[in-house]
Order: sequence, then structure tokens, then C-alpha cells
Amino acid sequence: MIGKATISDVAPRDGLQSIGPFVPTETKIALVRALYDAGVRRMEIGSFVSPRAVPQMADTGEVLRAALALDGLESTVLVPNRKGYELAAASGAHRLGLFMSVTESHNRSNLNRTREESFDDLTDIVRDATAAGLKLRFNLSCCFHCPFEGVVPDSETLDWVERVIALDPTMEIALADTTGNASPDQVRRLFEIVHRSWGLRFAFHGHDTYAMGVANTAAAWEAGVRIFDSAAGGLGGCPFAPGATGNVATEDVVWMFRRMGVETGIDWNRLLAAADLAAQVPGGTPGGRLRGVPAVRRAA
Repeated sequence: MIGKATISDVAPRDGLQSIGPFVPTETKIALVRALYDAGVRRMEIGSFVSPRAVPQMADTGEVLRAALALDGLESTVLVPNRKGYELAAASGAHRLGLFMSVTESHNRSNLNRTREESFDDLTDIVRDATAAGLKLRFNLSCCFHCPFEGVVPDSETLDWVERVIALDPTMEIALADTTGNASPDQVRRLFEIVHRSWGLRFAFHGHDTYAMGVANTAAAWEAGVRIFDSAAGGLGGCPFAPGATGNVATEDVVWMFRRMGVETGIDWNRLLAAADLAAQVPGGTPGGRLRGVPAVRRAA
């Protein structure tokens, strides 16, 4: 093996948030347990957002309680604002995921506020969470491409990364390809820059809208990234990013890493079963390639 990649499966949150019919709580819990059985030890369980804005996340607290009963699983919940932080801080979640967008247009669409308003709010949350000893991740959306503004200049993303770094020099930061329209050379270049400037503390969150998710994940790995978000079954899509589809599929990412000789700690047969379960969620739009390859089925 040439190294180890940490996979954070985001299907329980990012994979389900855009589905119209409410997914039963027991289905969400079954998905979390199936991923855990496959060896996934880090997941994005849900989000403490307004149920009016994202009805699918109304049962995050209940799903999180089931996840917290799984030994060794690091459970993350997303936090968009002060109210969400207060709920998350009391929930027992292992990590709080803060988020805002690099571009003004997407931040207004996604969070109904300016970037400066979001950053001011999140600055206070980082201070309070750090004082409380809570583990954080700061997610920056639209680092590479924006559905409203097009290709994002490196300088714009780097300016926001620098501001986030100043809040907490040790905090994990994820650069997100929210629309799935990044290119591998862009992903590699940007991660090489941030690693040279601020060290190996960055994660990559990729989508597969343009069938570039696996290539972009490989580019991020080559640039030194070791933490990757993906979703079983390729579920996902941002309701506030027109045209964006699912996250890069966990099974596709794990298969790629296996071929590269990179350890993930994930059992392939059980992951395939979890991916099938995710793909069968009513109302979902599954993606990924590996589940449909006959040789993969024979290998399993």
C-alpha cells in the first residue's frame, strides 16, 4: 500500500437533502449502519438547518443518536448559523461542519445572506466552539466553479482560505467542487498552493455532475489530500446550485484507491451492499459507475 485515504461518506446528509419525498428515519439509520458495517468510520450524518428550508433534515437529531451508538464512528453534522450551532453543540456530534460559499451569488442563494454576513457569524461560532473544545471543519463551497458566476479564479478561493485559516490555525478545511465542474488540473493546482502555504490539513468534497468526480479525487490525492468526501450510490446534489447532481460515489472512489494501492479500511463487498441500499432510496437519483459493471459484481 502506498498510503491511506480517509473517506467521509456524506450520503446521509448531502446525499439525501435534495430528495423531495421525506425519507423515513429508519431508512436513514439503516444506511448509516450499512456504511458502518462496510468499514466507513467517518460520516456526515445530517444538518441542523431550518426544517422549512431543508425538510429532509428535520430528523437529524434522531439519526445522530443512532450513529453515536456505533463504536469508533466519527459523526459530523452541518451548522449554517448560530441557531444551528447551539443545537449541534448540545447534540453530542463529534465534529461540527461550518459552511459558506466562496462566491457571493451562491452564498446568497444557499444561505440567504452575503459572504461577509456568513463569515461574521461563523467567526463567532469558531471562537465559541474552540473555547468549548469542539472539533470543527470549515467547508468552503464553490471553490472551483459557481453555478451563477462560472469558473472561480484561484485568487478568490485563496483569499477566503486565508481568512478562514486566521480563525483557527488547526481547523480542518474542505474545498468543495459544488457543481462538479472542476477540472483535474485546477483541483491539483489549488491544493498544491494551499498545501505549500498552510500545510496538509485540507479535505476535498467532490461532485460528479460532469463525470469528473473520480479524476478530480485522484488529482487531489496527487496534490497531497488525504481526506475525501463521497456518497454511497452517488447520491446528492445541492438544491441551491442549479444543475448540480450527485456526489462522487464512494464505491467508485474506493475502487480507484484499491487499484492505486491506497488503503481505505473499507470492505468492498459490504460497501457495494450499502451503495445498493443508498441507490434504492425512493426519490433519489443515484450515480456512479461501479455498481453497473458486471465484472465488479462478479468480483464481489
